[in-house]
Amino acid sequence: MRKLLLMILAAVLAVVSGCGSSGKVNDADSIPASEPEALSDTFSEITESPETSSTVTENGQPEQSTDKEDNSLNIEISANGHTFSATLYDNETAGAFKVLLPLTLDMSELNGNEKYYNLPESLPRDSSRPPMINTGDIMLYGSDCLVIFYDSFSTSYSYTPIGKIDDPNGLAAAFGSGSVQVTIN
Repeated sequence: MRKLLLMILAAVLAVVSGCGSSGKVNDADSIPASEPEALSDTFSEITESPETSSTVTENGQPEQSTDKEDNSLNIEISANGHTFSATLYDNETAGAFKVLLPLTLDMSELNGNEKYYNLPESLPRDSSRPPMINTGDIMLYGSDCLVIFYDSFSTSYSYTPIGKIDDPNGLAAAFGSGSVQVTIN
């Protein structure tokens, strides 16, 4: 991308310098030799590399980068003999949550779509209102309430995203209708 932009710039400069052939020195002829490097630096600053770009999914949650697999973001969630792989988001809240692991929690039922547990300590939060909660979302409500959603629905509440269960098929059955013991590694 950088080479293409430099080639386009060089072509434009060649056309501009060719148009000023009346014997006068034009601005393009007076560009210092160091200018291409300066232009290259400028293009580097205004173009984002894939490693630093940040995107948000349709439901307002950070999208996971597929450029590099970071195994430190992978966890497992087990309930009633079923184990689910999950991926934590690369944010401060997920990092603070990861430090607490492993955990075995007696999670309570709420609203027929989620299990929750009040953590013994507050986590950093950056809450926002997602337009949609999806099955498998792992969120923080307030500063200390861990929530794992086993059904999708729209919400008017604000949460801080922590992660997502990679394949939530069978999650509702594993979680059951009442309280459930959940192990997170």
